[in-house]
Amino acid sequence: MRVLIIEDDREVASFVQKGLTEAGWNVDHADNGKDGLFLATTENYDALIVDRMLPGVDGLAVIRTLRASNDETPALILSALGEVDDRVKGLKAGGDDYLVKPFAFSELLARLEALIRRSAARGGGAETVLEIGDLRMDLLRREVHRAGRRIDLQPREFQLLEFLMRHAGQVVTRTMLLEGVWDYHFDPQTNVIDVHVSRLRSKIDRDFPKPLLHTVRGVGYRLDETP
Repeated sequence: MRVLIIEDDREVASFVQKGLTEAGWNVDHADNGKDGLFLATTENYDALIVDRMLPGVDGLAVIRTLRASNDETPALILSALGEVDDRVKGLKAGGDDYLVKPFAFSELLARLEALIRRSAARGGGAETVLEIGDLRMDLLRREVHRAGRRIDLQPREFQLLEFLMRHAGQVVTRTMLLEGVWDYHFDPQTNVIDVHVSRLRSKIDRDFPKPLLHTVRGVGYRLDETP
């Protein structure tokens, strides 16, 4: 799952970003409404977390602008303003849920997952289950099964597999993995990709007759049912 946090409070943003990343989410962050709106309209996200009071363009204006352009990405509003009238204004502006600061991360995560489930049920949201052959990934439950057998993955392994499954049948280069999974926009000159691919392959292909994760020599990797 990919989420955008639009929040100018560095401590709150860091707290939420750390928690979501540890839970296996891909997270982008903008510290003002203008940059947040730009990212929200140029990138694809499964959900948005929007602070109500932002410098420049405030959070409600960001959401109104998105809704006016028929962007229905689920939006969770964060705010220190917790009165009924404040919550009503947030929801009327197009927010899908409203969480008052301070909050528990577990509640924020549960609300995000609920928003995405509801959005998917309406037919307008992100995929919550990815499948290739007998390999199945449930993005909300954070579970992976192959041939009905549970496969336990570390958060980074889960992110790596999600990226590969979203590009199933395609050759995925090292640069794509560095940017899409590790959020590196440079080559750190380490074997971090090789190590994680090796670990992932041992979990999803070991003890199964048909390998899914293939190395394309000199180029990258491909997740596919065919050799």
